[in-house]
Amino acid sequence: MKTQHKALLSLGSNLGNKQENLQNALDLIHKKTGTVIQVSSIYESKSWGFDSFDFYNCVLLIHTFFQPKKLHKKLQKIEKKLGRQKTSDQYQARVIDIDIIDFDNEIIDHSNLTIPHKEMHNRLFVLQPLQEIMPNYSHPEKQIGILELLQQSPDKNSCHKIGKLTKPLASIDFSKYNYFAIEGNIGAGKTTLATKIAEDFNAKLVLERFAENPFLPKFYEDQQRFAFPLEMSFLADRYQQINDDLAQLDLFKDFVVADYHIFKSLIFAKVTLGEDEFRLYKTMFDIIYKDIPKPDLYIYLYQKTERLLHNIKKRGRSYEQEIPEDYLEKINNGYLDYIKTQKDLNVLVIDVTEMDFVKNQKDYLYILDAIRKKLDLI
Repeated sequence: MKTQHKALLSLGSNLGNKQENLQNALDLIHKKTGTVIQVSSIYESKSWGFDSFDFYNCVLLIHTFFQPKKLHKKLQKIEKKLGRQKTSDQYQARVIDIDIIDFDNEIIDHSNLTIPHKEMHNRLFVLQPLQEIMPNYSHPEKQIGILELLQQSPDKNSCHKIGKLTKPLASIDFSKYNYFAIEGNIGAGKTTLATKIAEDFNAKLVLERFAENPFLPKFYEDQQRFAFPLEMSFLADRYQQINDDLAQLDLFKDFVVADYHIFKSLIFAKVTLGEDEFRLYKTMFDIIYKDIPKPDLYIYLYQKTERLLHNIKKRGRSYEQEIPEDYLEKINNGYLDYIKTQKDLNVLVIDVTEMDFVKNQKDYLYILDAIRKKLDLI
């Protein structure tokens, strides 16, 4: 499972249509580098370090999978795309300027990249918008909170709010829903997607506890012997976990997103169990299933078997490396057959075979748009 980084970016413009320049940069950052989570107001201030037109500035919080150097390169490409022409002068008028001012609250010192930005604590046009979106921010190197940074700043220039930018996710509100389930075959990316959506939309994340199941490695070694205890233990654990997590309200989270739905138990059991064992298993499942809360949206990530095998090999779990192709085919078919029979479940199937929503932000935004359309949030 890939985890996201939190990066704070400072944007500035003092040439042309300055508000439009900031909005264009914000939109490209959201499309190319990571999800824009928070956006400050626009602040106007005098040029800093040289005489020129007044600047418009803002600060963004983004979630990104990119490391600092990669993110920096992508931001430089966005600057160039929007018309910035860099010279040897440190201070100059510019269409757009994008600086990384913080990255995971870490101290980073590379040849051409210093984080936190070495001048951020001296600049009101950084500190004031930063305080607006992160009032509890603390400088990782100085170990000083944002209020104290503002008080100690030597910058005495005027810096005031003049407007707002449009947030890219403003039209997507999942908070009125209770529960999303994201499903898929082994290696389809359901855990990574569930985690990213939970982080980006302030959801409570429920992850299947497969790593804690003692029967799983044994099952891959001897399926016939360990199939029934494996499936029964998964069923019991999924039932308990989903009931507990949905019942326990979290006042600080807007909804729940899980990387599984309990019906997967029946799909896998049908593939792994013999006829008599499956009949007994289904009896137990039917008793449990009627009491399980149904998700507001069931998202199935479909991937072709060849891509699944590639993903499984890449993530390197030793007990998964010998999973046969026909087993994955049966699981895929089981899911698709199940989906066809569901009349009361709000199902969205997305073919992610050619997608990589970790490396390509556009693929993630495509998925969000598909969810938005399915929920009629247009």
